[in-house]
Amino acid sequence: MATSNSYGYHRTKTIWHHHHGAHCTNTHQVGALLLIVATLLVARLFDHLPSALHSNGSQFNLQDRSPRKLSRFNGGRGYLSWPQRGYGSHLSLKIYVYDENEIEVLKPLMYGKEGNVDVDICYLGQWGTQVKIHRLLLKSRFRTRDKDEADFFFVPAYVKCVHMLEGLTEEEINQTYVEALRQMPYFRRSGGRDHIFVFPSILLDGSGNGAHFFTSWKAFLNRSIFLTPEGDRTDNKNSSAFNTWKDIIIPGNVDDEMTKNGASLVQPLPLSNRKYLANYLGRAQGLKGRLQLIQLAKQYPDKLEAPDLKHDPPDKLFKVEYFEHLRNAKFCLIPRGLSSWTLRFYESFFVECVPVIISDQIELPFQNVIDYTRITIKWPATRIDPQLLEYLESIPGCFRIIHNRVYLKSTIQPFLFCADEVIEGMIANGRGVKCLWIYGPESEPCSAMHGILWELQRKVRVFHQSAETFWLHNGTFVNRDLVEFRNWKPPMPLP
Repeated sequence: MATSNSYGYHRTKTIWHHHHGAHCTNTHQVGALLLIVATLLVARLFDHLPSALHSNGSQFNLQDRSPRKLSRFNGGRGYLSWPQRGYGSHLSLKIYVYDENEIEVLKPLMYGKEGNVDVDICYLGQWGTQVKIHRLLLKSRFRTRDKDEADFFFVPAYVKCVHMLEGLTEEEINQTYVEALRQMPYFRRSGGRDHIFVFPSILLDGSGNGAHFFTSWKAFLNRSIFLTPEGDRTDNKNSSAFNTWKDIIIPGNVDDEMTKNGASLVQPLPLSNRKYLANYLGRAQGLKGRLQLIQLAKQYPDKLEAPDLKHDPPDKLFKVEYFEHLRNAKFCLIPRGLSSWTLRFYESFFVECVPVIISDQIELPFQNVIDYTRITIKWPATRIDPQLLEYLESIPGCFRIIHNRVYLKSTIQPFLFCADEVIEGMIANGRGVKCLWIYGPESEPCSAMHGILWELQRKVRVFHQSAETFWLHNGTFVNRDLVEFRNWKPPMPLP
C-alpha cells in the first residue's frame, strides 16, 4: 500500500514540475525571457486580427477541444448559442405560471400566513432566485396563459424567505404545498413531470438543501423539475434532493451590486497587485476541508489567506470588506460547505480570481455548454496540503530582472516582468461566461435565464401523461374512473 501511494504521489507531481537538465546560464535565462516576450507579442497580434480569420467568427469557443464542437459563445459580443444536438436551433417552449389568485393556497407560500411579507426583501439573499425567476417568467415571451398549450408549469413560492420573516414552520410549509398540489389537475395529469419548482439554498452562506423545506418532496415531487444550485452527485436523498436526470443546476444569487456592468461594488485588481497566491474566505463550520485550509494558511501566511471567520464581529467580514479580500488573490479556493456548493464559486468570477474547486461531488450549471477546464481548476478534497500551494505556484507566473539576471518566480514581487498568460487566459475565459451567472431579463444577450430556458427546452415532452392517466381511441384522456380530463375537479388525489 505504501508503494502504491508513493507511486501515485510522484506521478501527480510530474504533471506540473519541470525536468531539470544542465545548468542554466545567464545567456539561457535571457534567451528564455526574450522567447516569452516574442511569444506574447505574436499571440496578442493574432488576438487582434479581424474576427473573420477566427473559426466561425467566435473568439471564445467553450467546447472547441471537443470533436463535436457543441457550442460557441462570445460574451463580449453578446453572441450565445446552445448546441442544436438535443436542444434545437432556437428556443420554442411555453411555460404556464400559476397565479396566487388562481390557487389561493399559494399565497402563504409567497407572502406568509398574514400576507405581510415584503417580497422585495425576499429578492435578496440566496432565496432571491425564487423571486427573480418568478418575476422574469411573468415577463417572459415564453409565458403562456393557456394551460393546454403549455410545455411546463411553474409553481411560485418564496418559502425560505417566508420561513425566516414570518416563522412559517416546516410542517406548515409541507401542509400548504400538499394542499396546493391538490388544486392542480395538470400536476395530476403528468404526475408532476412538467412542473417546475425553484429550491435555492436553505442557509445564508449558500449551502444546504432547499427542497427539504417541503418535507414530503420525495413522495410528491420525485418526478418534478427542480431548479436548484444544490447539485450533489452522491444521489443521497437524505442529504441532496438533486437528480441529475431531471433537475437543472442554476447559478447562486450573487449580490446585485457585484453583477452590475461597469459599476460593481468592488472592481478586480491587476494580478501584479494581488497580495496572495490564494485565499479561502468562509466560516469553518466544523467542516474538515475548511479547517484544513485555515491550518494551511497558518503554515504559509504569505501565500494563503484563510482567516478563521465567524458569523458575528469582530471575526466577520462585511460585504465590501469581503469582496476586497476576495479580489486580493490569484486563486479563490472553493471547498464544499454543508452541501457540495458555495456561493463563493460564482462570486470569484466577479473579482476575477480563478476558482479552485475542492468539492468532489459538485455539479455545475450548464455543463453541456461550458468547458469548466477553461475557467476553473478542480482539486481533490483529499489533498488539502502544501502540495496544493506548490501546484498553484507552478502555474506560469512572473520573471524578476535584477542586474541583467533572470529568476523564475511564481509569486508577485516588485520589478517583475509578468507573463501570467495561463492565469490571465482563464480569467478572460471566465469573464466571457460570467453573464450566465446573472439573473437578467431576456433582452440581455446572455443571462442565467437564457441558460435555464435552453435547459428546459431539452426536457420538453409532447406527451404529458402519467401512470394515473389513460386515453381512448378518440384521443380523450381519462382517469381510472374513466372521467375525462376536462371534468377533473380539485382537490385531486396525489400519488
